[in-house]
Amino acid sequence: MRPGRGPVIAPYGSVMATFLFKTEPGEYSFADLVRDKVTVWTGIANAAALAHLRTARRGDDVLIYHTGDERAIVGLAKIVKAAYEDPARPGKTPKGEPKNAVVDLKAVREATTPVTLAAIKADPRFSALPLVTQGRLSVMPVATEHADVLRKMTGLD
Repeated sequence: MRPGRGPVIAPYGSVMATFLFKTEPGEYSFADLVRDKVTVWTGIANAAALAHLRTARRGDDVLIYHTGDERAIVGLAKIVKAAYEDPARPGKTPKGEPKNAVVDLKAVREATTPVTLAAIKADPRFSALPLVTQGRLSVMPVATEHADVLRKMTGLD
């Protein structure tokens, strides 16, 4: 829940999720997303990351994390099209889900205070955050209690 504001309710009464997506800023940065306004988020190959991406729904929030030298949450985006088959790599899983899932993202706003991985690791509230526990994962869910604190820390609330 968002303190003082209640949960964010998506269409049909479901609570919207928050994800963290990693990107190498030299390849595609949050500034690129702001410039492009909307992009297809491609290139996810890790099975666990793809499983998380397949659960993404329209309206879910995405914290954008720059890898490399920066290692920080730098912005907020919103999923504008739920997971679908990558047109460049079509195919379905045995469950009928997109094998190589992609989503469409829209830039929302830049973090006023980027939050570094070092700051996150130093804060005991984040000991169970997948960014800390599964550092190589490029797409991960963010629990509501973590998302709320990260939004405050970054100025994205």
